[in-house]
Amino acid sequence: MITSKIERDVRRFRKIVRGRIREDLRKYMSSGELIGRKGKDFVSIPLPQISLPRFRYGDNEGGVGSGDGEEGDSLGKGKDGEGDGAGQAGGKPGQHILEVDISITELAEIMGEELELPRIEPKGERNVVAKKDRYTRIASQGPDSLRHFRRTYKQALQRQISAGTYNPKNPSIVPIRNDMRYRSWTEDKRPERNAVIIYMMDVSGSMGAEQKEIVRMEAFWIDTWLQSQYDGLETRFIIHDAAAREVDRETFFHTRESGGTLISTAYTLCQKMIEAEYPSSEWNIYPFHFSDGDNWSGSDTRDCLALLRDQMLPKVNAFCYGQVESEYGSGQFYKDLQGAFGGDAADERVILSRIENRSAVMDSIKTFLGKGR
Repeated sequence: MITSKIERDVRRFRKIVRGRIREDLRKYMSSGELIGRKGKDFVSIPLPQISLPRFRYGDNEGGVGSGDGEEGDSLGKGKDGEGDGAGQAGGKPGQHILEVDISITELAEIMGEELELPRIEPKGERNVVAKKDRYTRIASQGPDSLRHFRRTYKQALQRQISAGTYNPKNPSIVPIRNDMRYRSWTEDKRPERNAVIIYMMDVSGSMGAEQKEIVRMEAFWIDTWLQSQYDGLETRFIIHDAAAREVDRETFFHTRESGGTLISTAYTLCQKMIEAEYPSSEWNIYPFHFSDGDNWSGSDTRDCLALLRDQMLPKVNAFCYGQVESEYGSGQFYKDLQGAFGGDAADERVILSRIENRSAVMDSIKTFLGKGR
């Protein structure tokens, strides 16, 4: 009875927590605080202290308008001057922050519900096979840690009955070595839905720390959603200025900006990566490119458009371009992509988003993932 009441309270508390997270989702998505609190499978979310509603009984003495004082007296100060906003120490407790651990899967569900993201229908033959051990068999040998007590007892009982040594009036079952039974495993092979995200980012002189922090936040939420849609998710990172190279996650978000910009170098490296390691019949492929919209020349932009149209788009689920606003960037590349893949020549695989500031991260992700490709 006590256990069931505790379970009800826990479920009720989790429901309240989910409601608070949904209510403040835009704030969380525009803040980098969550990213630093991410563990392997859980995220620690700071919430104002939550109290479950309950009745509190008092003496019912007094009320509004009762007590000492004259009409027009200030109600803003207590006896000790508390509440005057002067910044001095007071004697009343403040509001505390409660950290709640929530699984990445549950966080993705909340985000999907709030942004109304459709479930993704993976393309490809799904013929990438994952192997997993499942303890579904019983063996006569094994370690003591895997001993199956019930099956061992049953085997010993059968042996004593068949040997005529079992006494119902004094049922003593003593297993011997041949009675021992152990849990054993079989190798379970199953096809997995695999996906790869290839993040590309311009790190030229016009992409500052604030622009990279916006990309970092957006990448976290994109990863969160796609992990909930695929059993296997790989992530690769490419940075570019006038040249492109593959880096790890830490380098991707913390490389100092410098140099000019040749976007085609990133697209060429991305295309080579897809050809060498991610056949489209087996992988769901999501290239994301973030830039402030500057490119070195019109001829390089033409090379980018040709690479996209002829080589990358036939192989990917979607190509997403996010333009992060910068006071130094011209924003021209967004217009070039829109002109090549929008209007009468619209290609649904090319998805464009302008990210003006941190608050626009939530809308940008809905733009990228809202079609469920």
